[in-house]
Amino acid sequence: MNTLEHRSLRIIIMNMRKFTIFILFFLLSILISNARNPNIIFVLADDLGYNELGCYGQKWIKTPNIDKLAKEGIKFTQHYSGQAVCAPCRCILMTGKHSGHAYIRDNGDPKDGSTKNFPFPGQNPIPDNEITIAEILKEEGYKTAAIGKWGLGHFGTSGDPNKQGFDFFYGYNCQRHAHNHYPKFLWRNSEKIELVGNDRKLDGKIHSQDEFTKEALSFIEKNQKDPFFLYLPYAIPHLSIQTTDKWLNMYKKIIPEEDYVHRGYLKHPFPRAGYAAMVTQMDDSVGQIVSLVDKLGLSKNTLIIFTSDNGPTFRRLGGSDSDFFKSAGVFKGLKGSLYEGGIRVPTVAKWPGKINPGTTSDHISAFWDWLPTLSEVAGGKNPKNIDGISMMPAMKGIKQKKHDYLYWEFPSYGVQQAVRMGNWKGIRQKMSKAKNSADLVTELYNLENDPGESNNIANKHPEIVRKIESIMVEARVPSELFPLLPEERQLARKVK
Repeated sequence: MNTLEHRSLRIIIMNMRKFTIFILFFLLSILISNARNPNIIFVLADDLGYNELGCYGQKWIKTPNIDKLAKEGIKFTQHYSGQAVCAPCRCILMTGKHSGHAYIRDNGDPKDGSTKNFPFPGQNPIPDNEITIAEILKEEGYKTAAIGKWGLGHFGTSGDPNKQGFDFFYGYNCQRHAHNHYPKFLWRNSEKIELVGNDRKLDGKIHSQDEFTKEALSFIEKNQKDPFFLYLPYAIPHLSIQTTDKWLNMYKKIIPEEDYVHRGYLKHPFPRAGYAAMVTQMDDSVGQIVSLVDKLGLSKNTLIIFTSDNGPTFRRLGGSDSDFFKSAGVFKGLKGSLYEGGIRVPTVAKWPGKINPGTTSDHISAFWDWLPTLSEVAGGKNPKNIDGISMMPAMKGIKQKKHDYLYWEFPSYGVQQAVRMGNWKGIRQKMSKAKNSADLVTELYNLENDPGESNNIANKHPEIVRKIESIMVEARVPSELFPLLPEERQLARKVK
């Protein structure tokens, strides 16, 4: 071999070494990237019905971005909220306990006067001893943010979001404050941020939905190098009906309006179009967030979840029209009801490489399953005495552990109890009229062939009724704050 050949061979060997080193570094970077805990984005709509997304059959309202999430991920057909109204479902989501064990079981404000000096009182606070999903993720190194509507305790109380695992909070602390989408102020942690140009009228300068999305995008940008948990409890489409012209003009000439008797909240000149516009406005926010995640190269390491806190609004309250939009689909009941329409909620999730695109799951699950699910995603440890079961197997398309039953109790809207056991659904309504527990009546439905709960077959299956009634006893611990059974309510009245 001559000198030239030797030199050529050395060059080839050196280049091979360089290439090998490059490949090793490349593979190492992949391993490091894969070793990082995945980001979690949890988007919670407010009062969005089961049938108000295109991917669930909605005909009038356009939701292309959420529909795309479903197409690229998984759609759940039998997922349930924790409760039929706002505050308790959020407590159940955060703590992994159903309403028979959760501390917050209904809406309500502190009765001790601790928040009377605030412009809005906030709701009953989560106690210090409750462990939230944010606290679990924070222990695993996550940056955490709650942006939107809180409703689980005012600043300075044990329910302060900054005391419940969230590094950052921006939004409405009190859910009644969230009944207007052009508020005079919002909270950045415990600092009041004035929104100049807003006066809580029908229109304003700064729409809260847009502010929440801006803050969410900023949080993602700032924390892209760390695992993050972004909890986005949006305040729409909860009433009042308020949106911007950009979205309203999409529907004004398409959706017909009709006269109605207005009650509650602000009156909108185009209530149906305005409601549809709010949903599409929220959908656009979801699209902005997904686009940023993609732009930053985070999509393969980010789990995105979208769901709703309960069923849609009833009887044209505030101008809303759940009948026109068929908001609950085939289901009976709306917000405030433990019938299916009040608690079955649209739910989609996307996680490239983990969730097969275009998947539909009929796994029976509920809000208390999210804590163990997200804890598993992060490699965290579940608290004791939770009621949830991780849904990750169902998301991945592998064998999934099932609940023996799902349980709800609701000490409002007439006082209600419900149990889902397989395809059986037992429900008690108007419990407030009963003098004692012996007077309570249990309805029974087979959801497999009667999803609309139209045919009460309790008299045909007494053994199933007895089983469900035993669960209604065993699945709960009485609450002094939220008495349920007639005897508990009578005792509470005597104490007062």
